[in-house]
Amino acid sequence: MIFQTGLFNLTWGMVVMLLVGCALIYLGIKHEIEPLLLVPIGFGVFLANLPLTGLMRSVVDGKIVEYYTLGAEPIGIMAKIFNYGLMWEMIPCFIYLGLGTQLDFGPFIANPKMVLLAFGEEIGVFTMFFVALFCGFTMKEAAPIGIICGADGPTTIYITTKLAPHMVGITAVAAYSYMALVPIIQPPIVKLMTTKKERAIYMKPQMREVSKAEKIAFPLLGTAIITLLSPDSGPLVGMLLLGNLLKECGVTEQLAESAGTALLNILTIFIGLCVGCFMNAESVFQPKTLGVLGLGALGFAAATAGGVLMAKTMNLFLKEKINPILGAAGVSAMPMSARVVQKMGQEENKQNFLIMHALGPLVSSEVVTATAAGVFIGMLLR
Repeated sequence: MIFQTGLFNLTWGMVVMLLVGCALIYLGIKHEIEPLLLVPIGFGVFLANLPLTGLMRSVVDGKIVEYYTLGAEPIGIMAKIFNYGLMWEMIPCFIYLGLGTQLDFGPFIANPKMVLLAFGEEIGVFTMFFVALFCGFTMKEAAPIGIICGADGPTTIYITTKLAPHMVGITAVAAYSYMALVPIIQPPIVKLMTTKKERAIYMKPQMREVSKAEKIAFPLLGTAIITLLSPDSGPLVGMLLLGNLLKECGVTEQLAESAGTALLNILTIFIGLCVGCFMNAESVFQPKTLGVLGLGALGFAAATAGGVLMAKTMNLFLKEKINPILGAAGVSAMPMSARVVQKMGQEENKQNFLIMHALGPLVSSEVVTATAAGVFIGMLLR
């Protein structure tokens, strides 16, 4: 009997992943690095690598196994949440609904040229798409790897379930892990690509006041224009801008509050645990899995660099220069990128308050990344 306990079924890989789970929890609690993501992901990793828990148990070819694979019948509780929540695309769309209630498109409407910084992010997305092809991934596998570069978890999950569902676990892990580690990954890249003088560029905090009518019209016009140009991005963009409309219209405060707090918090717990539970030793220590993690990290760096490069390019033509640190906010890691921009700007110039300027490229990057995913889906499925 004692040999059937979890203690006698531990492998070296499980021990390594248990330590990884503890490290993620430590970063979330001790250093407060996006604890809402890292703590549930880390605990999910910890749970997934304790033997015989049955959390991801499923039936494969008539046999009960301790892991979940595409097409398997889920038995374990986390396998069921993963299958019916992620694979059926519900959780990503409803997370976008909640995110929409937290976004303020006012800075973007007031200064629309800042959307170009979000397009700078796409340099990394499409660069890694071709790099992944070169590394032996198929086009349908390379597209989600490219989207990882935007550090947008829901969009990554959505496109992966459409194009490469067998990779949804590892791409979700990569996207959410890098999104949570934005405060660690982005600053060295920004400092490498900018001078101290550039990072100290002062930007006036005042922007023109955006009317309520403009904020109400934007979700409608944005959804119509983007969906007409890229129909496959409709579910994500539509839910994102519906959430924003609930926030801005002024008569649905209860719906906006529920979607942006209770619903979003519940979904964050579910998706954090699901992502973590998929990081079992058997799945992680595979060549293709490690390849996705490596390419995702490289691509995230490329996306950050692309945003900074776009900002520096814009400064060649602008009379009033923009602080190139804002290029980091072109990566759709909400709200971590904006915090990084604000902190780095303050370190170089105490008079700089870049948070409002950062919101422009940040919120627009959510839409741009979802649109890019729609383009990939339309291109590869039709």
